[in-house]
Amino acid sequence: MSEFKRIAAAQAHNLREQGAAIVDIRDPESFARVHISGSLHLDNHSLPDFIRAADLDQPLLVVCYHGNSSQSAAAYLVGQGFAQVYSLDGGIEAWQASFPSDVSSLPE
Repeated sequence: MSEFKRIAAAQAHNLREQGAAIVDIRDPESFARVHISGSLHLDNHSLPDFIRAADLDQPLLVVCYHGNSSQSAAAYLVGQGFAQVYSLDGGIEAWQASFPSDVSSLPE
């Protein structure tokens, strides 16, 4: 795969069930409020360590707010050698609407 693919929440869920790693690139506060269960928060500070330690052949799903910023991040990760990179169309909002029981969030 030389480019990332945009996928819908249902496809992303299936990909995760098959062992894909999930990275969330939203700001730390938004990630803390709600994120896909088991996802990892990535920012400019944690990115180099993540890339060094990652299995470049493991499928990787990139998540943001609405699915726009994740496309740029996914393209960057492809350029860093990741073989299978996916951007979640609709971002965390689409995931939460489709799989509300499959998110971690702060208690209200």
